[in-house]
Amino acid sequence: MFQQDAVVHAAVSLIAERVRERVRLDGVDLGSDRSLADDYVRDEIRRYSERALGGSLPLLADERQTARDVVASITGFGPLQVFFDDDTVEEIWINRPDRVFVARNGVAELTDLSLTAMQVRDLVERMLQSTGRRVDLSSPFVDASLPDGSRLHVVIPDVTQKHWAVNIRKFAKRIKELRQLVALGSLSPAAAEFLRLCVVSGQNILVSGATQSGKTTLLGALLTAARPHERIVTVEETFELSFTARDAVGLQCRQPSLEGTGEITLRRLIKEALRMRPDRLVVGEVREAEALDLLIALNSGLPGMCSIHANSARDALAKLSTLPLLAGRNIDSSFVVPTVAASIDIVVHCALDGDGRRYISQIVAPTGEVTAGTIDADAIFELREGSLNPTGSSPARVAKFHAAGVDLADALRGESV
Repeated sequence: MFQQDAVVHAAVSLIAERVRERVRLDGVDLGSDRSLADDYVRDEIRRYSERALGGSLPLLADERQTARDVVASITGFGPLQVFFDDDTVEEIWINRPDRVFVARNGVAELTDLSLTAMQVRDLVERMLQSTGRRVDLSSPFVDASLPDGSRLHVVIPDVTQKHWAVNIRKFAKRIKELRQLVALGSLSPAAAEFLRLCVVSGQNILVSGATQSGKTTLLGALLTAARPHERIVTVEETFELSFTARDAVGLQCRQPSLEGTGEITLRRLIKEALRMRPDRLVVGEVREAEALDLLIALNSGLPGMCSIHANSARDALAKLSTLPLLAGRNIDSSFVVPTVAASIDIVVHCALDGDGRRYISQIVAPTGEVTAGTIDADAIFELREGSLNPTGSSPARVAKFHAAGVDLADALRGESV
């Protein structure tokens, strides 16, 4: 079996190299023309098979599969392309060349794919080719967005032990709107309507949850509910957000150059975004001192959204009250905590269970008050018997709802509009 796989790999490599030689001579771009790539590959497979019949090369057991492998090698991501093409695969990661995993519906699976160390490096280089980013000994980590919107993260030795660690979080094309989350059972109709009204009325929304719990997907669905005339400016470390809007601009961070210059941080991007006439500012995720710049922007009356890693909605408020302290010694909790309480209107917590199911477990509304250093917040929706239901409480601050002409009564009674 191993010998057969080696023969197939050698044949694919040989045919792919001959196609590349023709591409260089003809000066064409196969990446933008799949049908032309198929023609080139078909021609070279025919030539290979003719030579194989003459006894100079091993015969191909499956020409169609070989053609798919060659096309993937040239225009896609080689052995990983099959997982990119599989819509059920949400994430791909490589712990070492012979340990390649995928996740479907939040559940990890060990694949039977076995690569070489050189193949892993070649794949990473190909993925980074269009991003302008790099990974080397001086910069052993890299985050990048692939052309299809998937997010790539790579760590190399000696930060890792012996092998390159690669994670690819695929771009989810399925979920664009809140009603799709309702259809999947992640959100109740009444809670979806409440969140839609929160977006329409310009509430500042914090989305919390663990890794892979669906925070970015929910942010995108919320943004799709924004008013059509709004200008939305998004700020991310790497592009991940996907939503439909008439007037939107996305900004992402930049790594420093080889000389250590040219770095663009989230803090810088938030400040630049405020100069771009946004009607709504969105920060993909806050992790560090950029939380201070976000709070200052939200406290100035600009509607916004962001996500944060946290164990619960209330923990998210506590964490957001801590991160700005990283901005400098002159920032203290006596300023930050009341600012968070005044700036954040709604917290939506995303959860992921052991079976891979993603769902919204809680929606809370800060009251604007602080008691003993803790931000007071009322639970508006809570998970009860597997469904996200209204608690009977309503947001303490309703001025934004009233200004937008929004009536929460039906949604808070558990009725969808």
